[in-house]
Amino acid sequence: MKIKPIWRASGISAFVLIIISGCDGSDKMPEQSMSPPRVTVTTLVTEQIVLNDVLPGRVNAIRTAEIRPQVGGVVRRRLFEQGVEVKAGQALFQINPAPFKADADVAAAILKRAESVMLHQRSHVARMKLLIRTGAVSQQAYEDRVSQLEQAVADVAQARAVLKRRQLDVKFSTVDAPVSGRIDQALATEGTLVTPNDSNAMARIQQIDQVYVDVRRPAAALESLRDALQQNQELSPSKNALSVDILRSTGERYPLSGHILFSGITVDPGTGDVLLRIVVENPARLLLPGMFVRAMVPRGNPISALLIPQQAVAHIKGQPQVWVVDTQNRVKPVVVQLGERVDRRYQILSGVTAGQRIVIEGRERLVDDAIVLSQEAALSEPLGHLPNDEQRKS
Repeated sequence: MKIKPIWRASGISAFVLIIISGCDGSDKMPEQSMSPPRVTVTTLVTEQIVLNDVLPGRVNAIRTAEIRPQVGGVVRRRLFEQGVEVKAGQALFQINPAPFKADADVAAAILKRAESVMLHQRSHVARMKLLIRTGAVSQQAYEDRVSQLEQAVADVAQARAVLKRRQLDVKFSTVDAPVSGRIDQALATEGTLVTPNDSNAMARIQQIDQVYVDVRRPAAALESLRDALQQNQELSPSKNALSVDILRSTGERYPLSGHILFSGITVDPGTGDVLLRIVVENPARLLLPGMFVRAMVPRGNPISALLIPQQAVAHIKGQPQVWVVDTQNRVKPVVVQLGERVDRRYQILSGVTAGQRIVIEGRERLVDDAIVLSQEAALSEPLGHLPNDEQRKS
């Protein structure tokens, strides 16, 4: 009979503890639920942007020279290292010059004999000129001798021309670089018999300190490009071309500058596209002939636009929306219409206006008409420019 009061007392104690703990928890929950969520916002401003198209293109050397011999013979030596930069006039191959030197010696001997005959005929004409005054020789004999002198003079001129041609053959036995640039592998080796009529080149030089990037674009887009070029020239007369960025396969820019050439543009009748040729400065030889790259070609003149960071946009049931913070720090979702993506930001076509504050961080905890604690986004380094097409793929 003494055990029941002990159990009854312990049960009452446990019940009191549960009530106390429940009261403590109920006091903390309202305090947590009433704390406004913290968000980071940015204020929309109008910016000037240029919309671009990213077009695939191929790199071509600005000059390509195929090295071919001007005389025939056997290659004795290769005078360059393959794959290096060569200068115009640098010796590349040495063809056996012995036959050409022998021909030059023969031509020099023929010239010497012709000059001797000419001098002999000239002395005869001088003597007959004195004798014709006294009537010792006839006029016909004098004219014949003058004709022989003229023929001797012509023989000397011909012999000099032949000697000069033979000396050129000796010079051409050393094959020089016609232009400066990077030379590919040698296609002719020592001991190869080469002729001027060979279909295969001995080597190939490509000048790549500047390169062409050829891209295709619809012909209808040319008018906007020409308008943009004209506007640039009016604003800055020193600029005579539109700047173009060249991109790697990852979307990263090459540290190179390029501009569009409008001369020589023709329309492909089959596709309606035009071939745009972009000249790119390539001092570090980052672009090599045959490479496929992408060119960020401007569509036209700059336009005014509202840009919003990508992370501020949520897609709800297929519709893009953003959270707008009003002057009372209350938030509401607003459906917007998106345009292009520039610098990892969306262009806003409708739904919000300049001066409104948009939530860019912390929108996961928001509900309509909730009060928030907002702070402006800290200024950071500008985001790298991603091309429109590349951004659509990301």
